[in-house]
Amino acid sequence: MDPRSPDGTAEIEGPPRISVVCLAHAEGARGEEIGQRLADRLGFRYADDEIVVAAAEAAGAFPEAVSLAESRSPGRWLEVDFNRFEKTEDVRELIRNAVVETAADGDVVIVSHAASFALEGRGGVLRVRITASSETRERQLSETGLDGDEAARRVKDADKDMKAYLKHFYGVSQELPTDYDLVVNSDRVTAEQAVEAIVAVAAT
Repeated sequence: MDPRSPDGTAEIEGPPRISVVCLAHAEGARGEEIGQRLADRLGFRYADDEIVVAAAEAAGAFPEAVSLAESRSPGRWLEVDFNRFEKTEDVRELIRNAVVETAADGDVVIVSHAASFALEGRGGVLRVRITASSETRERQLSETGLDGDEAARRVKDADKDMKAYLKHFYGVSQELPTDYDLVVNSDRVTAEQAVEAIVAVAAT
């Protein structure tokens, strides 16, 4: 039986409420700051390191080993516990499962861990990417205390690692803006403006 509005007409069911925001970000683009502000604004919990911790606890592994898996090539072996080794792709599967389980609880901003791809096709999820030019990202990393050469190296390595991660684990040969519902350029948008934009989209 169709639900009815007070005037007796059939109500049209809309899209599910946004209860999960996946926030991917380029290294140095202020993604963590935006994610934390967004979680506070929405009253959601913030999940980044807890994804790694949950994956590690599920397998009785070192959190450091799980974190390292995100930057290692498939087929490599990682020591996940004393004298216990697992392949990189198996550890990454633990991360994916942790993302899915975290999303199932709802009301969460999940930062990093390719969460937008892990939750592809799931309702109630807003997929956001925060990006910026290499120059901006290097400058912002330098403001944290890194020298210019180290900041440039970190940006380059992070981009390379993420490209390999998406290709080998999710079959994404090239990350595109259309992989996301909203792309924010922090070259021109402040952290607070980014939060306002994401909240506005999440509320529609």
